[in-house]
Amino acid sequence: MFKPFVLQPSPFCLSMPRLSVTIITKNEAQHIADCIRSARFADEVVVVDCGSTDATVDLARAEGAIVFEMDWAGDGPQKNRAIDRATGDWFFSLDADERIPPALATEIRRAIEREDVAGFRVPRLSAYCGQFMRHGGWWPDFNIRLGRRGQARYSETEIHATVRVQGSVADLSSPLIHFSFPDLESVLDKLNRYSSAGARDMAARGKRVSFSRAVVSGGWAFIRTYFLQAGFLDGRRGFMLAVSNAEGTYYRYLKLWLMQQPPMSRDLPR
Repeated sequence: MFKPFVLQPSPFCLSMPRLSVTIITKNEAQHIADCIRSARFADEVVVVDCGSTDATVDLARAEGAIVFEMDWAGDGPQKNRAIDRATGDWFFSLDADERIPPALATEIRRAIEREDVAGFRVPRLSAYCGQFMRHGGWWPDFNIRLGRRGQARYSETEIHATVRVQGSVADLSSPLIHFSFPDLESVLDKLNRYSSAGARDMAARGKRVSFSRAVVSGGWAFIRTYFLQAGFLDGRRGFMLAVSNAEGTYYRYLKLWLMQQPPMSRDLPR
């Protein structure tokens, strides 16, 4: 019977920090295999899935990931669940539609050897309907994704959770690749889901808005994206992005405003 040769690590290697890549999923069969393959440089990949009805879980396990199946708790809480189940000294939080290129993988491995930093911001290059966007606030789109476990954790928000770090933060230079919106259908679907979740988050914080606030905020989102952040330099898709940003903002505030209105009377109109 073939017995594989195992290289015994040196004492120096034993002291090297371990890295966990954490991913939360639901029905990501089209993305999950390539996502995990891009993370194979890590010591482990931890996936927390919340009720996928496609092949996401089977594909993740086939690629060697450690998979936990749990109910949905919101963006921040779910990502924290993945971090809690990781065993590495550091975590890199990855979405299923993101990829870690080799240059970023090398930079991450070097970064976790530093003892003076507890978190790292990573630039992200995102695609919108078939085009990588370089303007409109989408580039370089720095996010803290790499954190030291015990000193970095996500905020407990339903959407757009951010990593809070106890300690110093530095920047990496190699970009994370984000295949965010393959087509307009995905834009509209996410716009609806995220505007609803955003309205619930604002309601939970006790925020109150007016109808005019929804209109003005939506208009300002377009102006900021298309003009102030030079979205027009991305051509037609830059205009499309500005419109979808405006719609997302408008509907988020509008949904919150509707939530604050008195319920409709059940009496029949005369």
